[in-house]
Amino acid sequence: MLCGMDEAGRGPVIGPLVIAGVMVADEAPLREMGVRDSKKLTPARRSELDVLIRKVAKVDVEVIDALTIDARGEGSLNDLELDHFAMIIERMRPTSVFADACDPSESAFHDKLSSRLKYVPEMTCRHKADDLFPCVSAASIVAKVLRDRIVEQIAAELGEEIGSGYPADPTTRAFLKRWIKEKRDFPPHTRKSWKTCQEIRSETLTRKITDWE
Repeated sequence: MLCGMDEAGRGPVIGPLVIAGVMVADEAPLREMGVRDSKKLTPARRSELDVLIRKVAKVDVEVIDALTIDARGEGSLNDLELDHFAMIIERMRPTSVFADACDPSESAFHDKLSSRLKYVPEMTCRHKADDLFPCVSAASIVAKVLRDRIVEQIAAELGEEIGSGYPADPTTRAFLKRWIKEKRDFPPHTRKSWKTCQEIRSETLTRKITDWE
């Protein structure tokens, strides 16, 4: 059995980081259905493939919420991601693992992941693995679809359009500025440790004080 590992949501200021593992005995069905890096697919196509992937593969996921990300202390986001990669691998117990490496050094990522495992499968850790291996492409799709659904649930919970949750999204930035201006704090599900939040807090509250003056 071989397992592809990937994530969605490293960079957003709102919402979770989602990590997925997709395990199959043969990648042929994944290849035939046309899996690709999730970023190269439309939302509708990703949703279609998510259903198909789950019919031919074993799927496991870890959802790391904003509070957990903010509470990581001195640990890096890479460390948090590696910990949860290892959790999925330990549960699925594949003979081979193909992982998208988040570390600048592929070999360092390989060694760090290996050190977190109680057994050592064959491992291939590569940059842009979601472009190279169908099982990793499938994992990227599963992770992205789940994260997008969670972001939709967050928007419904907060009762506002929040955009994609990424710092460069103008809808996301406008939502955060509006929220902090009205409530003087960030909404639930926000990664308050992110530089984006610090910038928006400073800009919005400073501007408000200036307006009062």
